Amino acid sequence: MPAPPEKRKALIVVRTYPTPAKKGAEVSCTAAITEDGKWMRLFPIPWRALDEEERFRKYQWVEVTVSKPRDDSRPESFQLAAGVPIKILTQKPLTTKNNWKARWETLRPLIADSMCGLQKSRDERGFPTLGLFRPKTIQRLRIEDDDPEWTPAQIAILTQGHLWQKKPLKQLEKVPYKFIYDYSCNNAECKGHSMTCTDWEIAQSWRKWKHEYGAKWEDAFRNKYETEMIEKNDTHFYVGTVHKHPASWIIVGLFYPPKPQPSATGWLFGKPA
Repeated sequence: MPAPPEKRKALIVVRTYPTPAKKGAEVSCTAAITEDGKWMRLFPIPWRALDEEERFRKYQWVEVTVSKPRDDSRPESFQLAAGVPIKILTQKPLTTKNNWKARWETLRPLIADSMCGLQKSRDERGFPTLGLFRPKTIQRLRIEDDDPEWTPAQIAILTQGHLWQKKPLKQLEKVPYKFIYDYSCNNAECKGHSMTCTDWEIAQSWRKWKHEYGAKWEDAFRNKYETEMIEKNDTHFYVGTVHKHPASWIIVGLFYPPKPQPSATGWLFGKPA
């Protein structure tokens, strides 16, 4: 017998741009950290279909009622109990004051040494399928053309109703690009990685700046997500495996506090003193 649903408190740290999905019209993959410091994947979450009081933001604490899904064997994965609302526990997200200190305090214990190490562990033991690490170097951000429109099958999914979800007022916009980071990690034998980034924030920036800057949207986009990520920020990648392709990883979120500053006793926040 499957275990009954249970309440969990968790800090939301990742939300991906929605995709069409048969089980929920459109869904976002959401990653969180439980109050006892463990990874938790909440999927599927139809964020745009949630009631306003359930629409959490990244780095807010929430209470959710969850159970283990039957069709997702990843150990960190949980599904929301149908019809049970998400309860937002903190009005404001964790602050970025003092070089993001509050966020560092929660995340630091979970930072992995390298992407290669995460892959090796998952391939040998089956976990983890979520992780956070600092790339050694980011070579570039590639912006590649993707399908400009949803397929007829995807449109049918996006316009269908669902048993316990209201339908979003506006149809989900298709992002006609793939955003791919080329980087190397801290493993001595790393041969380099190229990974698609599906973070909600990166997609929303494209949607906003294409209206604000027109044909020059890429200048602002690259300044934030390439130049600043390489030169200004202490960039870390949240990564996760793909449900249907368990050996494949993508970047599901970006963590980019300011680069650590040296002090008389060591490094502040970014590296252990």
